[in-house]
Amino acid sequence: MKEVLLPGPAEALASLLDVEMPDLDRDGLPLLWHWFYLLDRPAQADLGPDGHPVRGTIPAPPEPGRRRMWAGGRVRTLGPLRCGLSATRHTEVLSVREKQGRTGRLTFVVTGHKIVQDGEVVVEEEQDIVYRDAASRPAEAATGEPEVTAAEDEWAIDVSPTLLFRFSALTYNAHRIHYDRDYARDVEGYPGLLTHGPLQALAMAEAARRQGAGGPLAFDYRLVSPLFDHQGMIVRADGTVIAVRDRHGRRTATGTVRSLGR
Repeated sequence: MKEVLLPGPAEALASLLDVEMPDLDRDGLPLLWHWFYLLDRPAQADLGPDGHPVRGTIPAPPEPGRRRMWAGGRVRTLGPLRCGLSATRHTEVLSVREKQGRTGRLTFVVTGHKIVQDGEVVVEEEQDIVYRDAASRPAEAATGEPEVTAAEDEWAIDVSPTLLFRFSALTYNAHRIHYDRDYARDVEGYPGLLTHGPLQALAMAEAARRQGAGGPLAFDYRLVSPLFDHQGMIVRADGTVIAVRDRHGRRTATGTVRSLGR
């Protein structure tokens, strides 16, 4: 996939999260902002009942009816990805592994991406995707635990349905668990709208940027527990270690960022 990168998606993201707009001419796109470029735009006829593409996509679902979850990933930014220039994304499936979990069959798929600009690889990425069988019972809502107020060194994000919908729109993600509450509850058994894994990862990357992280970076992250819209999202960066929790203190994502020292 190839396109000329324009500043519009970056400006939209900065407005969505109310974060500082980067100096695109000097620094290029910040860590993970490439997710808003070089997007797949499948035909409506190629979408399944859950809104995810079932044909002509990488990775392809292992079989009909499996639920797709983003489990984590690893990103290396090797140079600045600049707006105003053409970039190309190369994608391939790196591995597929089957496992029997507590809730049934699990298929782990690792997808690799490379983004090339001016003949140089500027972003290397691996995404961990998990496919599971349809839920046999509804997911349990959080218990009535007391709220843990965000500390001064934490970043509290209001996870509203509007935020989730706009994030889905910016990433061309039609997965209904993020914006269709009836579908999320009645079909997939969730107690609320699911907060995107990439949104949590991006929030961790932005928390690192607030602490001055920049230049060539290595970012590894993992989604450890579902996060629903009514549970809020609170991010904390402590040096190289970053985490996301809900407003009750339950951790839902972890990450580490380090300089590649170029």
